[in-house]
Amino acid sequence: MPLSWTLHNDGRTVTEGAVVRPGERLSWPRTVGLGAQHVVAMFGATFLVPVLTGFPPTATLFFSGVGTILFLVLTGNRVPSYLGSSFAFIAPITAATASGSMGNALFGVLVTGLLLAAVGAVVASTGAGWIDALMPPVVTGAIVALIGLNLSGAATSNVQAAPWTALVTLVALLVVAVVFRGLAARLSILLGVVVGYVFAAFAGAVDLAAVRDAAWVGLPDFFAPEPSWGVLPAFLPVVLVLVAENVGHVRTVAHLTDDPEVNARTGRALLADGLATTLAGAGGGSGTTTYGENIGVMAATRVYSTAAYWVAGAVAILLSLSPKFGALVNTIPAGVLGGVTVALYGLIGVVGVKIWIDNRVDFSKPVNQFTAAVALVVGIGNLTLSSGDVMVTGIALGTVAALVVFHGMTALERARGARA
Repeated sequence: MPLSWTLHNDGRTVTEGAVVRPGERLSWPRTVGLGAQHVVAMFGATFLVPVLTGFPPTATLFFSGVGTILFLVLTGNRVPSYLGSSFAFIAPITAATASGSMGNALFGVLVTGLLLAAVGAVVASTGAGWIDALMPPVVTGAIVALIGLNLSGAATSNVQAAPWTALVTLVALLVVAVVFRGLAARLSILLGVVVGYVFAAFAGAVDLAAVRDAAWVGLPDFFAPEPSWGVLPAFLPVVLVLVAENVGHVRTVAHLTDDPEVNARTGRALLADGLATTLAGAGGGSGTTTYGENIGVMAATRVYSTAAYWVAGAVAILLSLSPKFGALVNTIPAGVLGGVTVALYGLIGVVGVKIWIDNRVDFSKPVNQFTAAVALVVGIGNLTLSSGDVMVTGIALGTVAALVVFHGMTALERARGARA
């Protein structure tokens, strides 16, 4: 894979109606600036996941940078994307650490990565058509929605810990999202955290002792996984979500750049994200996914150069080498997290609904009605079944319900049609 890019025009401007394609770049000073912008765009979501799950922020940031570079290498330097922390892992990690340990949760992340990599290898050989057949939009939307809404109880618990701080954080997030435009609006979560943090600090709810004691430079806090087969059922649905996210993001970039070659690398993208997630699980980081936030930045700037992502990955790795930074992230109070997650978890649910709307899912059909209805109630109600050391939670059962109800009812409809 040659690390070379063709200079776009004079390297300073993007002509009207044109885009800077993945194999092109602007001048290096502008490329470095764009890379730094991608770091800012991904940062709020990427650091929030380890804060919510108790994972070390520095390790998560380190593996997101390493994963991004690995992704660029495996996709032949032609699919521009940043691999940040996936919100789909929040619920299974929380459940695994509550009933076991961080090492058990990391084992779940690692196995999820291996499964996703296997899916990527199959797609690279056979194409992605079977994914569309297995997970039509009504199923994908239901799975994404129930993952977000399943977490609503955790959000409200954090709100109750410090209601005023949570309210200030939430209001700041909403105001930024409406008043500002462009990159600032896409950073509403990060800016909401900053405002809430300042409010909490003035209220005396922030203890900076650990930050003062931490070194400026040092290795991330790495941890090893501890095998626990009982946690795996909660993690398996995440594979489906990561597949849907990756395929959707690759297709979006292919459309925006008018480059069908990007779509041809879907299998490689899945394989790369799977291996990046595996590495994260092996060393103490949260699982990764391609980031829509960064696709938004590319759409706004019309610059899809992979060179900017090499810069972003390198900057993320450098940031992860500061224990003081990790200690600062860990001082974020529960009230701030509560205010942010009320919006964040709800937004994940809304993304599922948006999948239905964008794909014009016909809810006058009983198959679609019951697929969504059963899956959502099972997921939001967190129906849990256990047998020995194995516990299957609402997200896993809701995912199974979506698949079984849709394909089961579809098969019955076809059988009825064949008899008619």
